[in-house]
Amino acid sequence: MANLAPATQEGSTEEDLEYLNEEDVGEVIDDEAGEPMSEDEDENEEGEENQLLLVDDSIQGFFDHRQPVYAVAIHPTQEAIVMTGGGDDKSYLWRADTGEKLFELAQHEDSIIAVGFSADGQFAASGGMDGKVNVFTVATGELVVTLDGPTEITWLNWHPRGNVLLAGTEDGTMWMWQVPSGNCMNVFSGHVDSVSCGQFAPDGKTIVSGSSDGSIIVWDPKTANANLRITGEDARFHNAPITAVAIHHDNQLVLTGAQDGTARLVHIGNGRILASFDNHSDSIEAVGFCRSMPLAATASVDGTISIWDVTGLRLRQSVRHEDAVTQLRWHSSEPIFASASADRTVKVWDARTGECLKTFRGHQETILDFAMTRDGRTIITGSDDGTSLVFSI
Repeated sequence: MANLAPATQEGSTEEDLEYLNEEDVGEVIDDEAGEPMSEDEDENEEGEENQLLLVDDSIQGFFDHRQPVYAVAIHPTQEAIVMTGGGDDKSYLWRADTGEKLFELAQHEDSIIAVGFSADGQFAASGGMDGKVNVFTVATGELVVTLDGPTEITWLNWHPRGNVLLAGTEDGTMWMWQVPSGNCMNVFSGHVDSVSCGQFAPDGKTIVSGSSDGSIIVWDPKTANANLRITGEDARFHNAPITAVAIHHDNQLVLTGAQDGTARLVHIGNGRILASFDNHSDSIEAVGFCRSMPLAATASVDGTISIWDVTGLRLRQSVRHEDAVTQLRWHSSEPIFASASADRTVKVWDARTGECLKTFRGHQETILDFAMTRDGRTIITGSDDGTSLVFSI
């Protein structure tokens, strides 16, 4: 195992504000200059912040949710069709090119935290904190079947080829259903806490799940047998809840991220922990592999994104947002990725150089999720401000 030491990063620290007496209430310390800042200067900074909030780089939007938009998905073949779900217990199908609402879909009894399209685009699914998964026909918006999980749904993932749907739940189990029949094909039981993340491998022959109990399990979808289990009992692995997982397109490598800011590169076939990617000071929220180069990325609440050389097992670049990074997505065929943040921006990066190619503004609150078209030219976001915006690169 290659154990990589954290890279040294320079970070700014906030000095405590000191109010000496009532007459000095209007003065605060300017961190950079070390000099008192007048009320006028303070107002100027607030004005600049307000001006940034007024900047809107979006070309279209959808505004029916009225509550935080937690999940976004783009149709696999008709990329103008978008699905969003949110804190209003509702999901919608709408058009990214016009902002037109196509269908308001059958409502859940609690927030919708996951949405997704089947591989052929015929069906769309929403997963809710009410423990239910609703499946719809995309062409009509008709509810096809409601699938009952035992507890709150934590994520959804469609099989990469067939109409089979996988969901993780809060009670530590995963459920796999056939669509449209709704038949339960398998229940996967092995974690002792919430299944926080998981997905089919690109070839559909393996499932990898991560849990708040600090373990990952590699499953056989046909038998529900656990082929590999790695826990914190292995001192080389995570000793904290798993928050994110990604499977390499070769179906052999898994990248995991944890609440303590650590990441691990694991070989599915032999269970070897190949590398410890430890460069963050706070929880990792998203991980992913580049398809065109041997690169991977980890994104953290500490505001940084680390770009790793998967072959050399070393840190290649580190880039930064102004606040927590909530999500990242790689381009389907280029060494480019996009990231979303609590700083209300989406940024597009060149992974080879760490250069920020584009910054998109328009949201008033944290961006919670986003999806990107296969050609990388369009990004669609969901935000705490209750809106979904469309950005064109």
